[in-house]
Amino acid sequence: MQELFLEYRFSISPLQPATDILIAELGELGFDSFVETNNGLLAYVKKENWNPSALQNVQILSKESFSISYEVSDIEQENWNEQWEKNFDPINVDNQCVVRAPFHNKPDVAFDIVIMPKMSFGTGHHETTYMMLKLVLALDFTGKTVLDMGCGTGVLAILAAMKGASSVDAIDIDNWSYLNAKENVAANSCEQINVFEGDVSILTNHKYDIILANINRNILLSDIPVYVKHLRKGGVLLLSGFYKEDMSLISKVCTANGLSFQENLEKNNWVASKYVF
Repeated sequence: MQELFLEYRFSISPLQPATDILIAELGELGFDSFVETNNGLLAYVKKENWNPSALQNVQILSKESFSISYEVSDIEQENWNEQWEKNFDPINVDNQCVVRAPFHNKPDVAFDIVIMPKMSFGTGHHETTYMMLKLVLALDFTGKTVLDMGCGTGVLAILAAMKGASSVDAIDIDNWSYLNAKENVAANSCEQINVFEGDVSILTNHKYDIILANINRNILLSDIPVYVKHLRKGGVLLLSGFYKEDMSLISKVCTANGLSFQENLEKNNWVASKYVF
């Protein structure tokens, strides 16, 4: 039986920064997939247990500085992919890495990643994924052990594997992301990637050379101490999923857990950070 989702079609003016703020607020309510359009945003949430009145908690919808309206309709998972295909263009990161769908032409770049998201986050369109890809491109992964927390489509884990990581554990708490990441890992022939469903509670005593975590501010603040416990001395932690105004909170927790700040990337008020243990 096909599981039903609700598609919220938002019309937004002006588009930025309203679209990014709306994505962040909807993500806190359980929306797990987004497609940006020319005049707004498509947002998807599982119909089961969804309470439409929860939108009253989305503050940006009542901001007078933005004009935001929406329509809602039922949609099956299989139809969501059709919507995504209509709106997805390949993402090129520094002419080194391209994230594309199977129906796009193969590019002439060092790292060609094929992704079919299927209700999962992480195509490279969002600023946080894009910046994390840039940070991953700048690191040496040769022979390294890697953890990708909140892996979504698995795109960061796949790039790490393509860059020579010896083993990668990719973890996501969302079942659709888990299944989708497994599919994308297989499509990109990354045998050194193991995909798991869960959160930090499933981590064993294994330590990693590099940990990637593109999630959201609250989860990062809670889980950074756990990441550090699983990071080898001299290891690297890459973080994103938070705004510029959250940098001080993230930095405080990182410093308190023995991490040294290296650099930040910023894009449309989103931030990606590099720390070393």
